[in-house]
Amino acid sequence: MKTIFTTEELKNFINMITGTLALALGVVLFFLSNNITTGGTPGIALLLHHLSGLSMGTIVILVNIPLLLMGMKYLGKLFAVRTVISIVLLSIFIDLFSLYLKIDSITNNILLASVFGGIFIGIGVGLIMRGNSSAGGSTIIARIISSQTEIKPGQVILFIDFLIIAGSIYVFRDVDKALWSIMSIYITSKCIDRMLSGAPTTKVVHISTLHAQTLCSVITEQLGRQGTILKGTGLSNEKDKEIIFIVVELKKLRTLRDIIQQNDPDAFMIVMEASEMLGRGH
Repeated sequence: MKTIFTTEELKNFINMITGTLALALGVVLFFLSNNITTGGTPGIALLLHHLSGLSMGTIVILVNIPLLLMGMKYLGKLFAVRTVISIVLLSIFIDLFSLYLKIDSITNNILLASVFGGIFIGIGVGLIMRGNSSAGGSTIIARIISSQTEIKPGQVILFIDFLIIAGSIYVFRDVDKALWSIMSIYITSKCIDRMLSGAPTTKVVHISTLHAQTLCSVITEQLGRQGTILKGTGLSNEKDKEIIFIVVELKKLRTLRDIIQQNDPDAFMIVMEASEMLGRGH
């Protein structure tokens, strides 16, 4: 019988623990006492906590139990197990910090709380997702709806976050804080993207040239990079053109510009971000 306690699963578990810890700290240190909300399960729990008085950890469990039962067949066995672990850890950490350790918000400045709370939660969710898990809530609903309809999961999550923000206006009676919450959710989404794709350190370069072979030889010799030559046709004169497609490290971009300037001043170069790369060692 193949063991599930592999190195990969150990990495997943470490990411889940670290992620739920960051997520819980973001909620307790920045959102809980400042009456700011966020998206997903933490946002729902914050609103219900203020309405019912129940601990946030308890609400996280209560909200996710029926969702997990409904979504079990859509999540996959291992993913569901990891999600249960993440939810339990999140509820324990939130109650531990807020009820037992009596940790309070470290700032009452709404701007700082929105920005840094969004960063903490984005890092937390990103780490949880790196662990091939989820924090439950809107993620489970999105998977269920997208599997039964043509609606994309991102659209479902966005709609749920909108409902949470609208609910925060009713709960806290404060439109300004709802707007701060929107900004915080935006920061969270950017942090999640950065956690999953990494910081861009490379550029995608397209070079339109009439001397592709010459440029390719010099680029390979000086930069040690491999690329692809694409065939094309000019729109105005219908002349055959060649386009060099290459991925270059940011620190070598200046050298590439110099190579093109020296060998084909008439070449046309476009530089774009490479947000994520797979294959060939990446």
